[in-house]
Amino acid sequence: MMRAAAGIALAFLLALPSAAAAQSPATAAGALGDARTLAWFSGCWELRRGAMVTQEQWMAPSGGAMLGMSRSVRNDSLREWEYVFVGPVDGRLAYVAKPSGQSGATFPALIANDTLAVFEQAAHDFPQRIVYQRRGGDSLHAYIEGAIDGRTRRVDFRYARVPCPGAAR
Repeated sequence: MMRAAAGIALAFLLALPSAAAAQSPATAAGALGDARTLAWFSGCWELRRGAMVTQEQWMAPSGGAMLGMSRSVRNDSLREWEYVFVGPVDGRLAYVAKPSGQSGATFPALIANDTLAVFEQAAHDFPQRIVYQRRGGDSLHAYIEGAIDGRTRRVDFRYARVPCPGAAR
């Protein structure tokens, strides 16, 4: 009986590598292949720092992707803006940013779950890392970080959920 149990256990262990190999990269990576995991940052967010107002707006996931945009305005003057795609790039979840008319940059996901999203592209000038952290239902902490001239720099964005603006009539 002991020999039969050992044989079953050995057969089970030998089957594990083939089952893992049969998974696609997106499946093996879990939720890293689909933006639905990040539905928690859908909606509108705002950060106020004196005369500077930064707004970020994210469409809910659909078709495995999210679209976002942001703008920073100081005294009614547009300072920065950005369009963002979060979805599959080469079979992996990625954050593709197109800031203020610059060429786009792609940051593959390292972590994507119901409270944290980390995207990183070590070869990018700045930032090299983009992070979103859920802080309850009405608060979102985002930051960008990376090295500039050999020194680590981090820029924090502590957003509050706000109603999304309505269409002009």
